Amino acid sequence: MSYAGFWKRLAAFVIDLIITMIGSVIIGVALGISMIATGTDDPETLEAAGKLLGILVMWVYFSVMESSTKQGTLGKMALGIKVTDLDGNRIGFGRASGRYFGKIISYLIIFIGFIMVAFTKKKQGLHDMMAGCLVVNKTTA
Repeated sequence: MSYAGFWKRLAAFVIDLIITMIGSVIIGVALGISMIATGTDDPETLEAAGKLLGILVMWVYFSVMESSTKQGTLGKMALGIKVTDLDGNRIGFGRASGRYFGKIISYLIIFIGFIMVAFTKKKQGLHDMMAGCLVVNKTTA
């Protein structure tokens, strides 16, 4: 099994970030317009709804895509990598969700959990270890 390295994973994340930001903006504008149309124009309410929407969009995108038969987000697919369990099998939505929310800890500890990918034997970040996952290069057989 060939593990995907730090830079390849970072590039995939940047692609995914762009995709989710575009999706969030489109959904956010539609939500904002509908909230204003129904009389909700309080800036704090709109901001809170936007933040919640961003979290939901990212969670659903990453968890659905990584637990799908493709085993990866559009960024991961573009770079030829996929998410597996420790035995190389596809992960379920629950494990993909755990992996996604495990990233919060890495954010809170100044990205150390992500930097770990560059230094661990199986190229795992803290969120990968917590969820029992690997990110591997797809084989071309």
